[in-house]
Amino acid sequence: MQTPYYLIDKSRLLPNMEKIAWLRETSGAKSLLALKCFASWGVFDFMREYMDGTTSSSLFEVKLGAETFGKETHAYSVAWADHEIDEVMQVSDKVIFNTAAQLKRFESQSAGHVRGLRVNPGVSTSDFDLADPARPFSRLGEHAPEDIEPVADMVSGFMFHNNCENADFERFDAMLGMIEQRFGHLIRRMDWISLGGGIHFTGEGYPLEKFAERLKRFAGQNEVQVYLEPGEAAITESTTLEVTVLDTLHNGKNLAIVDSSIEAHMLDLLIYRESAKMSPDEGPEEWMICGKSCLAGDIFGEFRFPKPLKAGDRLSVEDAAGYTMVKKNWFNGVKMPAIAIRELDGTERLVRDFTYDDFRAALS
Repeated sequence: MQTPYYLIDKSRLLPNMEKIAWLRETSGAKSLLALKCFASWGVFDFMREYMDGTTSSSLFEVKLGAETFGKETHAYSVAWADHEIDEVMQVSDKVIFNTAAQLKRFESQSAGHVRGLRVNPGVSTSDFDLADPARPFSRLGEHAPEDIEPVADMVSGFMFHNNCENADFERFDAMLGMIEQRFGHLIRRMDWISLGGGIHFTGEGYPLEKFAERLKRFAGQNEVQVYLEPGEAAITESTTLEVTVLDTLHNGKNLAIVDSSIEAHMLDLLIYRESAKMSPDEGPEEWMICGKSCLAGDIFGEFRFPKPLKAGDRLSVEDAAGYTMVKKNWFNGVKMPAIAIRELDGTERLVRDFTYDDFRAALS
């Protein structure tokens, strides 16, 4: 296949799925794929065997989850529009409102539907202000128990989404304890509680047994069904971005330009000023890997190689599933990477390519 393309490897996706399945069985918590992180539905037939459904952040994600994943479909949005709400009701199993005001605004349209409310506990684990749901003046959820109390009878569940990039079980445990202390009297009136995503429980060395016990204890003490919304945890380390070196030069450092763009194809790394991961990343040769857009800072990072790079060399950018394909764009008209799947037997197949017609159709 011609690069660039994202390669989703089912054999690397499978260990995440098996951990999720084990956690579901052991803790009783259900797991919903967070489509805001990963929505490449070509592998949903594989993932649905291990997960309970999807959760969304928009009408289009709700529809995609319902149509391509099935099972449970949770519909959340920071703000639903008047022209969206009826269709949201038609394609979802649960609708979660961000504020009490939205809940009351759409009370009649959502009557008879399973409804929830997002609650912001005011604590999180994010190291980035940009992504911190508990940042000052946050618009993400209701903060005060006294504002939730008047509408509590209108919902049967709450969503707490305050874990971000959290690989620390002790931190998760402490924050859940804070949530129970502050909102416990309201939680015990509910049937279900979503603890959101951002918990890296499929990562190497994570104490999965402790996590399962804590979830089961929380569910039992509060008599609720617990939901998790894994995004990165579901697809971490499963996908590479396959690229080819187009040119090399030296300007104080060895530079290699590839047929991809961090601005267009791995935007989150640029936003958060993080380096990509390369495989391999060892050897005597140090090279800066650069994207082909005209953005001066279109840089994947600096990596080590066994020998000097040259035009035509193939490189694999690791961990390229989360917040990549859902954020890819047409900046500079750089060709979007295709999407390919490697089956468990090692065979590879192209499932989506992007052409000039797609570029033209995205504009007017």
